[in-house]
Amino acid sequence: MQGKKNYSEKLFVSFQLSDRVPKNNFYRMLMETIELQFLYKDTRKLYGSTGNPYIDPVVFFKLMLTGYLENITSDRKLVEHCSMRMDILYFLGYDIDEQLPWHSTISRTRQLYPAEVFEMLFNKVFTMCVKKGMVSGHTQAVDSAPVKANASMESIELKKPFQSIERHFEIVDTENQPPALTPPTGLITAPQYQLSRVKKHQDKLRDNTVASVGASHEKAQLVSNKTHYNPHDPDARISVKPGKARKLNYHCSMSVDTAEVVISHIQADFEDGRDSQYLPGLASSIQDRLAKNELIMTDLLADAVYSNGYNYQFLEKQNITAWIPVFGMYKPEVEGFLYDNEIDQFSCPMGKLLPFKALEYNADGKPMKAYWASRKDCMSCILKVKCAPNTGCKRIVRTAFDPEHQRAYIRQHSRRGKRMKRVRQSTVEPVFGSLVQYYGLNKINVLGNEGAHKNMLMAAIAFNIKKYLKTTERKVVINATMEANCSSKINYTLVLRLF
Repeated sequence: MQGKKNYSEKLFVSFQLSDRVPKNNFYRMLMETIELQFLYKDTRKLYGSTGNPYIDPVVFFKLMLTGYLENITSDRKLVEHCSMRMDILYFLGYDIDEQLPWHSTISRTRQLYPAEVFEMLFNKVFTMCVKKGMVSGHTQAVDSAPVKANASMESIELKKPFQSIERHFEIVDTENQPPALTPPTGLITAPQYQLSRVKKHQDKLRDNTVASVGASHEKAQLVSNKTHYNPHDPDARISVKPGKARKLNYHCSMSVDTAEVVISHIQADFEDGRDSQYLPGLASSIQDRLAKNELIMTDLLADAVYSNGYNYQFLEKQNITAWIPVFGMYKPEVEGFLYDNEIDQFSCPMGKLLPFKALEYNADGKPMKAYWASRKDCMSCILKVKCAPNTGCKRIVRTAFDPEHQRAYIRQHSRRGKRMKRVRQSTVEPVFGSLVQYYGLNKINVLGNEGAHKNMLMAAIAFNIKKYLKTTERKVVINATMEANCSSKINYTLVLRLF
C-alpha cells in the first residue's frame, strides 16, 4: 500500500535539542572541547553599568567561529544560516524557538571588542594544540599574501597637498572642537611635488595624440599609495600581483608550525610595505607565544622576499637559523677578485689591493661597503680597458651584511636547505589556500587595519580548532584499532594453544 505523509505543525511540549544532535556531531564535540567562560572576565571592563544588555560575549565569539567554519562572511547570512541548523543552535546555547541576535548587534560588538580579546582566544586555542602534542615549536614556516579589502579602485581619490586651504580649515576646525568631538582621522595629505608629478603625467597622456590602434589615454591614470587613497577605507593600500589588475588589499603575514601544520601566528599589516620589513616583528611575536608555552624556535623558513641582510643578522642574534633563500641578484663572490676576510680587502688578478674605503648607503637606505684601488695602480695596469674602462680606478661595492648573506647562500644550496624549501612549500602555502577558500579570508568584510586583523585571527582560530578536533578524532580511531588488533591477536593465540 502506498504511503502518504500528512504534515501539520504541532506545538512540541517535550523536545530537547540535545537529543537531536548526534554524539559525533562536529559542533557538539566543539562545545564539549572549547571553554570560553574566561571571556566574561576579559570583556567586563568594556561595558557600562547602565543601559540595555549587549550580546553575550560567549555567544558572540561562537557566532564568529561558526561563520568562519561555515565560510560565511556576511553577518546577515550567518544569522539566517544558524537559525536553520539544530547542531549550531545547540552549540550557541539557543533553543529552536529563541531568536538569535540581530546582524547589526554582531557588527557593533565586533567593533566594540579590541583586537587583544581576539588574540586571547587565539592563544587559548594554540595552547590546546600544544598540550595535545601538535606543536613542536622548533621549526616555523613564514609566508604572506594580499587579502582583498572592502573597497574599490574606482572610488579612490587624490590626496590634498600639505599646505592646501582644505588642510588649513581642517586644522582650525580640529582646534576649535572639544577633545571628545575631535575626529579620529584627518584629511589625507601628500607632498606637493608628488601631486604635481601625477598631474604632469596625466596632462602628458591627455595631450599625446600619437598612439597605436586601439589605445586610449583618456582613462589612463598614474595611481600610487603616495598620491591616492580610498575615503571609504583609508587603511587599504593599492597593490598588484604579477599578471593581475591593481586592487586595494591588506597584507596578511602568517607562520605555521611544521609538525602538524598549526598556525602559530597571524597578523594584518599595510600592503604598501615590503615583506622583509615585517619579519623582525613577526619573529618576535612568534617567539613570545612559543615561550609562553615553554617552546623554543630554532629554525625559520621563509621565501626569498624576506631576504634581507638585517633580517639575517637579527635572526642570528636570536639564535635562529634562517632558511631564507638569498635574493636572486646577489652574487657570493666577485669574478676575478679574491677577498681576504681577515684584513677586509680585495685583490685583483694583477695582484693590486682594493682595501675598504667607505661606508655608503643605497637608495633604500641600506649600508654598503665600498672598496677601490689607487688611481696609480689602475692607470698603469694593462687590464684597465676591460676592468675599469670608464673610471679612474676599479671600484667594488658590497653589502655591509655580506658575511650573513654568505652563510645564508651556503645553507640555501645545501641538501638540508633544499629539503627545508620543500617543507615550507608543503606547509604554509597550502594553509593560505585553505584560509582563502574555506575559512572566510577571501575578502575582508570590515573596514580598517584592526578589523582586518580581527578577521585574520578568527580565520586562524577556526583552522586550528578544526585541525585539533580532527587530530583528536584520528587518535581515538587509531587507539581503538590498535586495541581491536591486540584483542584479535590474543584470541588467535588462545585458539592455537587449544589445538
